[in-house]
Amino acid sequence: MTYTKFGLFALFAWLLWGDFCFTLMEAVVPSIMPLKLKALGCPNWLLGMIMTTVPGILNIGITPYLSFKSDRYRSKWGRRLPFIIWTLPFLSISLCLLGFSEDISVVLQRNTPFLQQFAPATITIGVICIFITVFQFFNMFVNTVFWYLFNDVVPPQFLARFLGAFRIAGTCAGALYSYFIFQYAESNMREILLGASIVYFIGFSAMTLRVKEGQYPPLESETDKDNKGLGAVKTYFKESFSARIYWLVFLLTGVQSAAGGIGVFNIFFSREMGLSLKQLGQLGAIGSVAALITMYFTAIFVDRWQPMRVNTYIAVFGLVSCSLGWVWPFINIPGDCYFWLCLSTILITSFQSALAGACGFPMLMRLFPQSRFGQFCSANALVSALFRLPAGMAAGFFIDIVRYYCNGTDYAYRFLFAWTLPFNAIAAGIAVYLYICWHRLGGDANYHPPAPWTESKFEEMPIIPTVGPQSRWLNIALRTFDALMLSSIVIVPFMMWWMYHKHTMRALFWHGWLILPASVVVWLFWKWLENKIRRDMKRSRENLPPLHGIPHHGVLMVVAVTYLSELVIWIMQIFMTVNLQQDTSAIVFGIAHVVVNLMLAGCVFVLSRAERSYPMPMDTITAGNV
Repeated sequence: MTYTKFGLFALFAWLLWGDFCFTLMEAVVPSIMPLKLKALGCPNWLLGMIMTTVPGILNIGITPYLSFKSDRYRSKWGRRLPFIIWTLPFLSISLCLLGFSEDISVVLQRNTPFLQQFAPATITIGVICIFITVFQFFNMFVNTVFWYLFNDVVPPQFLARFLGAFRIAGTCAGALYSYFIFQYAESNMREILLGASIVYFIGFSAMTLRVKEGQYPPLESETDKDNKGLGAVKTYFKESFSARIYWLVFLLTGVQSAAGGIGVFNIFFSREMGLSLKQLGQLGAIGSVAALITMYFTAIFVDRWQPMRVNTYIAVFGLVSCSLGWVWPFINIPGDCYFWLCLSTILITSFQSALAGACGFPMLMRLFPQSRFGQFCSANALVSALFRLPAGMAAGFFIDIVRYYCNGTDYAYRFLFAWTLPFNAIAAGIAVYLYICWHRLGGDANYHPPAPWTESKFEEMPIIPTVGPQSRWLNIALRTFDALMLSSIVIVPFMMWWMYHKHTMRALFWHGWLILPASVVVWLFWKWLENKIRRDMKRSRENLPPLHGIPHHGVLMVVAVTYLSELVIWIMQIFMTVNLQQDTSAIVFGIAHVVVNLMLAGCVFVLSRAERSYPMPMDTITAGNV
């Protein structure tokens, strides 16, 4: 398709407006319904099944078929839009019915003798389960095809910029919802769901009427029997699971989905830590605004540093923040103090978080063949659903078991990290192996998606230039890590003086005999690692292969600056807990900081080794081939 400047502007405007309405609708159900179900006395295992397992079942049954058919569908309206248009009214109606679920359950119980033997809350939970299932069924059509539409109608040279603007529009919708609406989730559920349904129906309908698809070429190397009935099933699985790199992408997404299976309970963790719905909404809105500011830059950097590389580095470094959850079972601070700690963390980590959110979809666009993009995305969603299917219910059982050992209290929600950390560690290992396999298939300069349906067995795709490791920026990143490790040592004596001044002698003892020496050991480990990297940088400039490996400067620099800035949060944690006379909390925060520094050095070690086998020369830009 070709566009004038005005036509391209109009296309972007309508797609972004559609995303605004879509994000607003998507934010409502997962944020409100857990609160409603919990208030009705729904057990955690059932809550996890309703919010996670049921959508997973629908995903398995609908998404592969829908994606396969939409790739091959031809009509005067295009191959994607018809699937959205015909299901949109039913989705909006089901969302409205979900808002009136409590009233409907009252009517049903009053007029159905069989239901009168059950408690009203039980009937309401059943009605909610039915309407959520209907809502998720029709939402699968929109939520699947809408993402494929971008790859079809947006010119490739503008795709990265569009995705950046796309994330900005979605972030604005999320921020407005979090700040102005979410605080009324418990008191005005009906009005929120009804309003979201109306806005979505009108706004998204307008988008589908204004956006036009072009003409698609006929399918190659396929007969009718290859895309109908059992032949279609065979073709789908034969093509989608044809190469190891695709298996690894699917497996990575699946394990990450299993980790996220417990995400529905995050709101209860926040409530256990003393946050109100208003404070949660404020944190969500502020985080969205912070992400909004960084969106434009992250889109640029993801393209420059290669989405695959960014995704791998983020997956590995993500273990550091994920592991910090172990501190909360040992710490009990006032809710307002926790709010300010969260706010500081959100602001400091906003760029890194935006970078993580910006690399996923572009990575799939670079990895999957464009002619079968919807099909491969659906295979990815299929495997994700197969993992998420048992994970939602299992996560609920996990919380119920922990809750039993916590005497039935919400203290159990402080142990969410025990579920997410193992899965994220496995995902990080898969991401590194995927990165190595991608390099073996050509990497930055010459990767083309495996395509067994073509004569060459590969589908030709444009290669976007990538910036390799740059001496200047890598030196800055290494020096920033130096400053982080050394500052962690220098700050401890000042903290010890404060502990002595406030008579928190147990915290003083442990900081002197454990935390300070351990910080020195971590710093020595880092210096050993840094020296190896610098020697390899010198070898690269002399056109010699690296012995240890040279990490890319991009994400390394972002992470280094982020955690150097988080020294402020560590200081806040120690001074706050010392003022509260909480020796144990001060010790735990101190140990956590040492663990963070050790894990950061370990992550740099792992990524350096991953880069060793397929090094990019220092200070180069890959031009790539077409």
